[in-house]
Amino acid sequence: MSFIKTTEQDSNHNHLEKMSVSELLININKEDKTVPNAVEKALPQIETLVLQIVEKLKNGGRLFYMGAGTSGRLGVVDASECPPTFGVSYDLVIGLIAGGDLAIRKAVENAEDSKTQGWKDLQEHQINSKDVVIGIAASGTTPYVISALEKCNENNIITGCISCNKNSPLSNVSKYPIDVVVGPEFVTGSSRMKAGTAQKLVLNMITTSTMIQLGHVKGNKMVDMQLSNNKLVDRGARMIMKEINVSESEALELLNKHKSVRNAIKHYNDGRP
Repeated sequence: MSFIKTTEQDSNHNHLEKMSVSELLININKEDKTVPNAVEKALPQIETLVLQIVEKLKNGGRLFYMGAGTSGRLGVVDASECPPTFGVSYDLVIGLIAGGDLAIRKAVENAEDSKTQGWKDLQEHQINSKDVVIGIAASGTTPYVISALEKCNENNIITGCISCNKNSPLSNVSKYPIDVVVGPEFVTGSSRMKAGTAQKLVLNMITTSTMIQLGHVKGNKMVDMQLSNNKLVDRGARMIMKEINVSESEALELLNKHKSVRNAIKHYNDGRP
């Protein structure tokens, strides 16, 4: 390797098997506390990428996440939560994982080592220059992701990445890399821990800030959320009650009629029932 792979370096803690449960939890927590500081150092990189994403999505593009193992699963989770949270279509933010949907639950042997499958997976979605593709890999060395981003670059598609190693092969192939260097894991090499937490924090930042910029939040409320269960219907009604000062029954009536918090508030303010 031509770079230092800090995610694989020896843990700061030893003889883990001799620790009590209390000691294990305290030390894991101690390591976890360092993650937000590492993310903070990457904020300028995150901002640069988000600005690109917002511009592309405003002009009809889509956002793709690509990864393997934990990284891939985190991308799939973040993508799948955008429609219910922000009311956007399921094909606006798309998560791809090496090995396909089966790999979400079970590891698919050697899937991340393919240098051709990543681009094939993108082509199934008619990837084009309007879109943005973000590779997610704690190590920054996943062939499935790196090769796909190389093809994206060849086809004038904006590329970004989230890696936890500085100057990794993935970062070097990305036009807009995000490097969150969290250092050694509590269990040596177990990048589902600090690295996974860092990736999740960055993914939260990317989609939340993008969706706010696209207008899917009003004040601090998810006014475009899907009303897919009783909890969310209740939350929506409370939003309406607070925004336009009506009773709970009136809020529920407006919500049931107009099918979204945004539409209910708009029609009420416009003087329409």
